[in-house]
Amino acid sequence: MKSARSKGKRARSGLVIAMDGPAGVGKSTIGTMVAKELGFRFINTGEMYRALTWKALEEGIDPTDGDALTRLAKRLTWEFRTVGEGVVIRTHIDGKGVTTQIREERVSKNSSIVAGAGGVRRLLRDMQRKLGEDGSIVMEGRDITTNVFPDADFKVYLDASIEERAKRRTKQLRQQGKPADYDKILDAIIQRDRGDLQRKINPLTQAKDAIVIDSTKMTMVETAEEILKLIRSKRKAGIEGATR
Repeated sequence: MKSARSKGKRARSGLVIAMDGPAGVGKSTIGTMVAKELGFRFINTGEMYRALTWKALEEGIDPTDGDALTRLAKRLTWEFRTVGEGVVIRTHIDGKGVTTQIREERVSKNSSIVAGAGGVRRLLRDMQRKLGEDGSIVMEGRDITTNVFPDADFKVYLDASIEERAKRRTKQLRQQGKPADYDKILDAIIQRDRGDLQRKINPLTQAKDAIVIDSTKMTMVETAEEILKLIRSKRKAGIEGATR
């Protein structure tokens, strides 16, 4: 497998921290905490697939038509703008922010299907590599450690039990004043896991050199602190090794 750096053109000036894991495990919340503490940018790459899904549904494109989806993705104007003190990167298409639209139920139901299209994954992978080429970024998704940045400076596979993930999602929705049925959410996560793990192209897998963190019994803050501790330990070891 050729990595982004082996094709690349120039060395990165900052670290790339890649984070993978299943649905509902808290990657976005934790990744944002880590990025903010390090002064890095953060991107949830799932938003890119959701944005394309929303646009496809708006235009009446069948989510199972990979060729049509790829043509649409190529036709769109993609922009990635930072918000939240310049930390979080949000996806814009054709000049429009779509943060609200990509949370629609119809988008959630179809985004995994859209993400399975080979042409779409290759196109968005290249965009993701471009976003991270200078480093100083925390990037999360399903195939960041294995496909997008297999040469990332630090890799994390974040996990938690299905039941705990469903509890967290239920609590999050209720705090937002939205209806949340635990059993339905649990079933949706099971279905999402199945789709991510069984996808033919770049399925969710644990990179051999990723650090696996089971956050089932940890808070988001505790998990972020654990990741930061490991990153700082690795950086310190690298500096000390270079001076010997």
